[in-house]
Amino acid sequence: MPTFDPLAPPTLEFFADLSVEVEKPVVLAVSARGTRRVVPIVGGSATGNGWTARVLPGGSDFQLIVSDTLSELDARYGLETDAGDLIYVQNHAVRSAPSEVMARLLRGEPVDPAQVYFRCNPRFETSSKALGWITDRMFVGVGVRHPAEVVMRFFSL
Repeated sequence: MPTFDPLAPPTLEFFADLSVEVEKPVVLAVSARGTRRVVPIVGGSATGNGWTARVLPGGSDFQLIVSDTLSELDARYGLETDAGDLIYVQNHAVRSAPSEVMARLLRGEPVDPAQVYFRCNPRFETSSKALGWITDRMFVGVGVRHPAEVVMRFFSL
């Protein structure tokens, strides 16, 4: 009879694929902590198991470019499912790459996703009965930055 190991490594279960449309970044400040940018979120889509949603315009990705190889991201935006349910998303991410790759990425140029480490930890809030369980779980994800969109895949732990 197998026993439950409460310290076993967690398994990942697919939650959703997202395509988030973004506009050009706005630099707010350059300081000793790094460069602060805001990237407007203007739309997009999400697809999960048995549900789809649109990314609502009006969100933003608040970025701190810590060094020539590291960015810390804090994106906040909303989703509206085809059933009319609303979901608030706050996604913390780390993006790192060799300095020459990061420089091209920050200029909005296409880069090879294999050269960029992009990992995230999204959190969700919703009053949806069908998706209410997402407020009680942890999620992780991976992402790819393209010039006008960010593509991500989220997994529940």
